[in-house]
Formats: sequence, C-alpha cells, structure tokens
Amino acid sequence: MTVTRFAPSPTGYLHIGGLRTALFSWLYAKHTGGTFRLRIEDTDMARNSEEALEAIIQAFEWVGMSYEGEVVYQSKRLDIYKKYIDYLLAEGKAYRCYMSKEELDTLREEQTARKERPRYDGRYRNFTGTPPQGVEPVIRIKAPESGMIEFTDGVKGEISIAGSEVDDFIIARSDGIPTYNFVVAVDDALMGLTDVIRGDDHLYNTPKQIVVYKALGFKIPNFYHVAMINNEQGKKLSKRDGATDVMEYKALGYLPEALLNFLVRLGWSHKDQEIFSIEEMIALFDPNDLNKSASNYNLDKLLWLNAHYIKNMPNAKLAIVLKEYGVHIEEHDKRELLLDATKERGKTLVELADQIHLILNAPQNYDEKDTKKAFKEDTKEILEDFVHLLQNWEKPLHLPVDYHAVMQRLVEDKQIGFGKIGMPLRVSLLGSMTGAGMDEIMAILGVDETIARIQKATVCIK
Repeated sequence: MTVTRFAPSPTGYLHIGGLRTALFSWLYAKHTGGTFRLRIEDTDMARNSEEALEAIIQAFEWVGMSYEGEVVYQSKRLDIYKKYIDYLLAEGKAYRCYMSKEELDTLREEQTARKERPRYDGRYRNFTGTPPQGVEPVIRIKAPESGMIEFTDGVKGEISIAGSEVDDFIIARSDGIPTYNFVVAVDDALMGLTDVIRGDDHLYNTPKQIVVYKALGFKIPNFYHVAMINNEQGKKLSKRDGATDVMEYKALGYLPEALLNFLVRLGWSHKDQEIFSIEEMIALFDPNDLNKSASNYNLDKLLWLNAHYIKNMPNAKLAIVLKEYGVHIEEHDKRELLLDATKERGKTLVELADQIHLILNAPQNYDEKDTKKAFKEDTKEILEDFVHLLQNWEKPLHLPVDYHAVMQRLVEDKQIGFGKIGMPLRVSLLGSMTGAGMDEIMAILGVDETIARIQKATVCIK
C-alpha cells in the first residue's frame, strides 16, 4: 500500500510551494487507495512558532486535505532517535567526534585555500585514544568511503553520487539533539513511507538519508523531487509574487478548490485540461508525470480559476462561504437573484462581498467623477419621471424584466437613450457607475428602496 507524507517545519507559515508538495503527496495516496500522513518537524526548539504550527493545521483543514492517524511531532520522538543513535554507536556505524569549532574552522579555511570543497576529514572516525577535555562530542555516521550512492528519482531520473562525496555527517549535535537528515530517514522508515514527494531543494539530502537507511537496515522509499515554483519572470518566487502564507489566500478571497486546481497545474498536466475537480485530480494524478522543469506562478491564471469556481458554486453553498467575509444573506428573500447578479463580476470572494455590500447598503456618498458624467441639467427631471412610473406601474414589480420594462417605457416616452436614465440611476442606487445590471439591482432592492435612493440622490447631488 502506498504511504506518503508531508512534513513541514513550524518555523514559518505554510506557503503555496509547500502546499503544492503536500497536494501531490495527498493525491498520490488517494489515487492508489493508500495513506497520507502529516508530520511536524519541530526539533528546532528555538525557532518553532506555535502560530505557524496552528496555521499549518488550519491550512490543511481549509483546503480539505485530510490525513490519516494523528499528527506526528518529532519533538515527542527524541527517545526513539536516541535509541537508533545508540544502536549505530554500538555497531561501530557511528562515532563520537571531539573536533572543536576552532579546529573545524581552521580545516575549512585550509581546504578553501587549496580550492577544495570544505568537508570534515574523518579524523575521529577510528579514534581510540583519550578524548580531549572540555569538548562535548557530536555524533557522526560513517559514510561510505568508496563506491556509489545511487537511486532512481521519479522526476529527475537516475541519480548517482560517489560515496566519497558524502562525508561523515553529524547525526546528533553536542547537546544530543539529532539532526535533520537523520530524523527524517528514521521517521520515514518507521512511518512506513513508500514514496517521498518533496521539493528538489532536498535532492542532495537524499544521499545522506540513504546512508542512514542502509546503516539501520531500513527499506529505502521511492523518491520524487519536484521542480520549484518561479515567479512570472522565471526567478525564485518571493512573498511579493505569491509565496505567502496559505491562509492569506483565504483572507484574500480565494476558494480552496481554485487554489488546489491552480497548484496541481504547476508541475503536472493531463492533456490540455485546465480545470480539474478534486475527484478528477485523484483519478488522474501520477507522480511519474511531474514536469522536470520549474513552473511559473501566474496570478491571472489563479484569478481566472477562482472566478470560474465562484460562478459555478451553488448559491446555497456560496452564501455560507460568504459569511466569513461579512456577508449574511442565507435567509435573504432575494438571495438567488443577488448572487446571480453579482457572482459573474467577482474574481475573489472579497470582490464578490464588496459587490453585494454595494447593493445592500445605500450609498453614503457619490463618486464625484461619475456624478459629473451622469448628472446633467435634465437628469433630475428624468429621475423624477422614472420614480413616477415606478409608483404608478400597472402591475406589481418583482423581476428584473419588470423593471427593465419601466426603463424601456421611460426611454420611449421621453425619446432619450438608455444612458440618460441608466447612468444617473446607477449612481443614485450604488454611488458610482459600477456593479450589476440596473434591472437586477432594482429587483433586489424593491420599489420602495429604489425610490428612496433615487430621491436621496436628487437632493444630495447638486
């Protein structure tokens, strides 16, 4: 059975690059009927953030990517790591290194001067003498001194590195805290990981982790190292470009369905298809189809997808989602008309909420530029005639088509263009020349509110 995982560090918020990696891992587990696990790599006690941890968990809940079992916290597994470190020491596969920081700095300076790659020289690998006083040792694993470390990467292909290129790296610091590459390998093995999908910035950690796997007799999982996400100019993605906290996307009004659809296309594709439901992603995803090259972040594409999902979301569900953006219309008698009139114009839920507030709340002021454009010498008379028609219309006004008929009558009676009533009417009802169709807006507001806003505008606008 396929077992995948996502393992963020709570030293910072979850950004979209991390969420994409998690999505790929989650999709592969779901595609194969396997298991997706969540592990928090929180051994860096000094840099851990409780807020960042909470945001990571919230992000998973928001996008609906469920994980099996309890969250695994590395900080609660230190006894497990110590057991395996002690085992390696007892087996002669690891050793205590008493090299001081000053000695290590000197060694690196000498190697740099000789134009060699700075690396530990193994001086304590077979040490049997008396340990120097006053030095708390680190624990180093014995890396292979010859041969090749090889593995097949599902994205990059065959990877082969000389064993001599991997020095005896530290697996436990002098304070006893184990290091990243050691705990990752131990956890992935003990959690039964069959496939590890992660960013290609981890590619050169993999040989070190393989050393740990082999030393402990663990089965090595399949690896997929995913190319990074660049900005629209092809450079490293920054916060300004979109590499921000995932929960910020929620605050900005993006739907999780749109964000996941956007992310899955950054590095994976299926023919020419652009829009994928979650079910389609699960059915079609295969990590062997991941692109080798980096993907470019495209905000316009994300906005296009978000607009698509907003337009196609059932109104009952959309009304519930909008509650988080200050819009409470679940029980509004014109809910369907209100959402149908506005959701074509909102690329984000924030924009949609603004459109709805614009209609439901009478304007407190009027855009000066739009007012100047819309209100002419005869405008007040035109609006008064329109109010008279509304008040004396021969049948009840309910639907947009009813209000359109009133506008049509006015235009015909006064022999004017639609703009002569449309522009000042829009400013009167909304405060500016923006928003949905006039007939839709009036149908939402009703006759009394429509008249009240027109009369207020004719008094306030000089």
